[in-house]
Amino acid sequence: MNISLVGRHIELSDAIKDHLMHSIDTLGKYHLDIISVNAIASLNERKKGVMIEFTINIAGKNTIVITQRDNDLYAAVDIAIDRAQKALQRLHERLSDHKNEGLNEAKNAAANSVDLHALSEAMEDEIVPMELELYKPQEVAEVLENLKDSGKQFEVFYDIEGKLRILFKRNDGRFGLY
Repeated sequence: MNISLVGRHIELSDAIKDHLMHSIDTLGKYHLDIISVNAIASLNERKKGVMIEFTINIAGKNTIVITQRDNDLYAAVDIAIDRAQKALQRLHERLSDHKNEGLNEAKNAAANSVDLHALSEAMEDEIVPMELELYKPQEVAEVLENLKDSGKQFEVFYDIEGKLRILFKRNDGRFGLY
């Protein structure tokens, strides 16, 4: 792990460097492939405080950036390291996924035992061609009685005048004629 300590408008004493190095070493306990850690301490003259920024580069993952402002540099480092540890712990938990190990095994077993291709084909709507019995003209009242007696949603027929008509059930329980 590469460690870079930089002070902007502030001189980093040996005690501060030792504190930063010891704090950064604690980040290794999560067994992530940390490539580098950059720590930048800067003095903020307008707000009369200090700011510490940690940039943690992890192999194959996003970069974690932690910024913390405080009046005391040691306090800012401690709070920033706490936040960095929480972020690394969340990342470690996501990667190890030991909490859902049994659930993942069950998902894999279920996925391997089901043929998804055959299941999707079985669920597709099947269209069956049918010939309509439109040979003789019918009265609307006669078709209405037939529709009420059957479980159909609509009936296509020729009326007495020879027009193609559709009698259908509406959502409100009444019937419509087209």
